[in-house]
Amino acid sequence: MFGGGGGFDPRKMQQMMDQFGIDLTEIDAEEVVIRTEDEELVFHDAEVQKMDAQGQATYQVIGSPESRARGEGGSDGGAAAGGDTGDGGGGTPAVEPQDVEIVAQRTGASEDRAREALEETDGDLAAAVERLE
Repeated sequence: MFGGGGGFDPRKMQQMMDQFGIDLTEIDAEEVVIRTEDEELVFHDAEVQKMDAQGQATYQVIGSPESRARGEGGSDGGAAAGGDTGDGGGGTPAVEPQDVEIVAQRTGASEDRAREALEETDGDLAAAVERLE
């Protein structure tokens, strides 16, 4: 279908990506969490690539997720959720302590700034890191 020989020439592929203004970056992610209304898909040691093209960022996650019901974050998850509802947080979603730590480590920001960025991005780790960089 693609002609003889098979395979890609990495230099030609890079030239084409440069020509179209596409930048591909590997992200050394420790964990990726996708939260839906009913469940959380947790990827441990996933391969993550960020592709910037024409001002839009696209993330590709490669790995096998572990599925768990929302709120099954372990003993810390329940305590954090209970603390957030008692403070009258105004409906902002609970931010997981490990997410705050990851964002703070990635950006060098304080944990308070990392927590604020996570709250502003509804718990989106990548968006919070991007906001602080």
